[in-house]
Amino acid sequence: MPPRPDTAGLFPRAGAAQAWHNWRRHFSDFAQTHWRELTIAVPYLWLLVFFLVPFFIVLKISLAESLIASPPFSPLIEWAEGEALRIRIIFDNFAWLLEDELYVQTYLNSLKISTVSTVLCLLIGYPIAYAIVRAPPGARHILLLLIILPFWTSFLLRVYAWIGILADRGTINNFLMWTGVIDQPVRLLYSEFAVYLGIVYSYLPFMILPLYANMEKLDATLREAASDLGAHPATTFFTVTLPLTVPGIVAGALLVFIPATGEFVIPDLLGGGNVLMIGKVLYGEFNANHDWPVAAAVAIALLVVLVAPMMLYQHFQSREMEPGKWR
Repeated sequence: MPPRPDTAGLFPRAGAAQAWHNWRRHFSDFAQTHWRELTIAVPYLWLLVFFLVPFFIVLKISLAESLIASPPFSPLIEWAEGEALRIRIIFDNFAWLLEDELYVQTYLNSLKISTVSTVLCLLIGYPIAYAIVRAPPGARHILLLLIILPFWTSFLLRVYAWIGILADRGTINNFLMWTGVIDQPVRLLYSEFAVYLGIVYSYLPFMILPLYANMEKLDATLREAASDLGAHPATTFFTVTLPLTVPGIVAGALLVFIPATGEFVIPDLLGGGNVLMIGKVLYGEFNANHDWPVAAAVAIALLVVLVAPMMLYQHFQSREMEPGKWR
């Protein structure tokens, strides 16, 4: 029998198809072997690109000196003529935050407003979430839709709507004067009351949804057992329901507290210049004063203030995932 001729040169497409098949097989084997690492790498890559890189850029600016130039700050690393590589790190911007009472008072005021707003959201959101959980299944979906419905409208438009409601000649004052309760308009807009109202209205769903998700997973037989043993409904709530909903309370509170501390739109539109929060000061440093290093230092300090609540949130999330941890 004559030897089989070499047909690789006559059919080059067959060799390319075999190479493609081999590459796909090797890639499939690699993906099956390292699928855990590949899955985890995606969120880590996201955090690296959209969090760590911007964070280090802002950190670099916070350690620079303000200049009248473009960009308006000194370089961190520079080559001087006749000298070696020089690194200039300046901590005066962070020292300035402690020396100027404006920043200290603004940080404290932001923490006060965000804390009070979080407590108000909890006091309002907890009964609402509890009522939704105890509602019939058909009505439950409608009630959840009503909670999510405000997200279908622009956040900016919803805040702007409160200006017309709280203005001196707005809906509330006109109604009160029409009913004879007041003789002249009451100042509601451009006050801390308006800021509290705007934050509670805007962030209340972030409190209700985690509470609902936590309450829905509770075992109803525990309440029934406490009732069968003669416990009063109030006693059952404080000894059974409330301790089991601690993870939902912590998650909802931090989801409200963290963004409310750095809020800018609500204090700017509803508070005007009468209510200072750190987000508004940060915007002023970047745009009005053009002092990027100080503004970056304000942002880094704000992040440091919020790191503890964020770590606490992650801690409670991990504990919530452990079976039987809160029982």
